[in-house]
Formats: sequence, C-alpha cells, structure tokens
Amino acid sequence: MRRYAFHPAASIDLREIASFIAEDNPDAALRVVDEIHATLVLLARFPQQGHKRPDLTSRSLRLAVVREYLIAYAPDKKPLWVVAILHGRRSPKTMAAILRSRP
Repeated sequence: MRRYAFHPAASIDLREIASFIAEDNPDAALRVVDEIHATLVLLARFPQQGHKRPDLTSRSLRLAVVREYLIAYAPDKKPLWVVAILHGRRSPKTMAAILRSRP
C-alpha cells in the first residue's frame, strides 16, 4: 500500500513534467519522476519536514523541493495527500491560484 496519494490534478502535473522532460531526454524524465516518488516516500514517513509557505497558501500545506519542482502536500492526511507538483519558476500568483483551486 502506498503511503501517499495524488489529487487528480497532481497526477496530471507529474505526467506533464515527465512528458516535457522526455521530449529531450527520456532517461532524465525517469530520473526526475523517480526522485519525486522517493521524496514522497520520505515525506510520508516524516510529513512535517517540508516548508510552510504562507505567501502561497493559508492552508496547512507544506512544500518540498525536488530539483526545480515544488511538491505541495497536506502533512496531516493519511495517506499523505499530494496537492500539486509545480515548477519553481512559476509566478507565485499562479502557484497560489493553483493551490487555492485544489482541495
């Protein structure tokens, strides 16, 4: 049994990330996806290790960084609830809007 689950849109985020990277380098895409899953396994064990970002959300979400991607998750949910996986160069306003739109 997995210790984490994805919001449906977060699953799409991950697939889009993998597809985008795979256009240039399929092996790199697999490595990034593997790193994200490995990070999620660790976050499920230690959910409070991510950072709070009150500038992006007033919810009790935390964020963890994998390469240039931010994983937004709910640390108090079992299994760990992955809300979004966002590129860190996105505008903070865009990130905040995405997080607001995903319960």
